[in-house]
Amino acid sequence: MKKALIIGYTGQDGYYTFDLLQKYNYSVIGISSNSVSQNQYNIQNINICSFEEVNIIVSKFKPDEIYFFAAIHQSSTDCTISDRDLFEKSIDINSKALVNFLDSIRLFSPKTKLFYASSSHIFGNSNISVQNEQTQINPICIYGVSKVVGMKMCEFYQKKYNIFASVGIFYNHESPRRKSNFVSKKIVETAVLIKLKRKKKLKLGSLDSKIDWGYAPDYVKGAYNILQLTAPDTFIISSGKLHTIENFVDYTFSYLGLDWKKYVEVENSILSKKQKNIFCGDSSKLRKKTNWKPSVNFKGMVQLLVDTEIAKYA
Repeated sequence: MKKALIIGYTGQDGYYTFDLLQKYNYSVIGISSNSVSQNQYNIQNINICSFEEVNIIVSKFKPDEIYFFAAIHQSSTDCTISDRDLFEKSIDINSKALVNFLDSIRLFSPKTKLFYASSSHIFGNSNISVQNEQTQINPICIYGVSKVVGMKMCEFYQKKYNIFASVGIFYNHESPRRKSNFVSKKIVETAVLIKLKRKKKLKLGSLDSKIDWGYAPDYVKGAYNILQLTAPDTFIISSGKLHTIENFVDYTFSYLGLDWKKYVEVENSILSKKQKNIFCGDSSKLRKKTNWKPSVNFKGMVQLLVDTEIAKYA
């Protein structure tokens, strides 16, 4: 039986990876900021920022695979904090905690394969309309900067210590597990409440933003496929298709039998940051090397999100 460790298992990607690996008959331990799942090794909650505590779980469990999904990031409507504070928190979780696991693998479990979840935000103000693995890295936000540091440390441990550390560059991916501060979840939740006559309006900061959207369970399957390869590498995980927020709104309300124009209001003040660039990913390398492909298209994903939300009120 294979063993896996999922860092950030209560988040969207960790949740679906946990579910996927259990279906494949893995022994799985999940770590979150305040819990450890399936704790058959009698390990207390792990602070991933503590090298000593990370060493304990890696040396005892010796996982075949580690999926590192823990991350600090901000949505466009989050309350702002100082750049210094955000940088410190982001580097601690997105970069330094990752290095704890990489070095623990080196010391105690050198055959372990690690997957690091990066982000399209590493490309920043790219002048390339569709990004691939060779596109210049040029982050313009702290989240992107911290993810670049994590990627570079994966590369460092690959080259210096021959550690299997692969990177998946995730583009936007949605699911019913999204929190309400993400625009996809906000649209679906509010539209369903309008359908049920519990709300009257949906207020959004923009309808024009273009996003490369996919379905989260598909994207974690891509992460799994990456770790089944014989050599570490970096891959973009994306749909490769752009849709506007207006498209998302239109599909959601139409599926509910509603005319969105009667219910949606745009208030630019809602956004704490404007879309400065458009991220659209070319995932052809992943598709070619692992035979990965999404199970649902954009419209199917929206329908899945709406169906799940409606079911809460059945």
